[in-house]
Amino acid sequence: MNDYIIVENGLIAIGGGTYFTEIRLVLVVAFVAVAAIFDVRTHRIPNWLVLLGAVTCIAGQMIQPSLLDFGIAGALKGIAVGFALLLPLYLLRATGAGDVKLMAMVGAYLGPWGVASAALLSFIAGGVLALAVVLARGALGQLFANLRTMLFGTLLSAMTTGKTTITAPATSVGKLPYGIAIAIGTIAHVVMVQRGIALL
Repeated sequence: MNDYIIVENGLIAIGGGTYFTEIRLVLVVAFVAVAAIFDVRTHRIPNWLVLLGAVTCIAGQMIQPSLLDFGIAGALKGIAVGFALLLPLYLLRATGAGDVKLMAMVGAYLGPWGVASAALLSFIAGGVLALAVVLARGALGQLFANLRTMLFGTLLSAMTTGKTTITAPATSVGKLPYGIAIAIGTIAHVVMVQRGIALL
């Protein structure tokens, strides 16, 4: 039984060596899955969860240097890239601050290139999920009306004031817990890594 799960040199072997994966990938999947559950239930991602995830990654690397093949410097770059990639969506009010912090935490585990891949997959997942929600609610017409309002309002603001202020639509078509999209994108990236597929 002791040989069923073996942890060594940043890797975890399950089934006596039948299946190998990196510990960092197991950890990041666990953290984004828990974050998605919180986002669905409470519509927020707790700061303590994101902080715990980041601290676990950095502390784990200090204790076991083989945890991250890109080191602490790569983890910090990943945090910066993850934060920067989701910040525009937060400024557009398409996501919450918790989503930005969650993607930054993901960057600690995946590094700058890995988090860029996970973010791209998260954007795709978010778009598909948002469209599914809109179609399920029969709000496609309202979505197009909102997009038109935002586009023309922004263009008008840019032409008259020189500032690109985004006009928020009066009627919302609903809000998607974006933690789900981040979880899907991150897990998809991990699966691709396991299969030797590189998106970026």
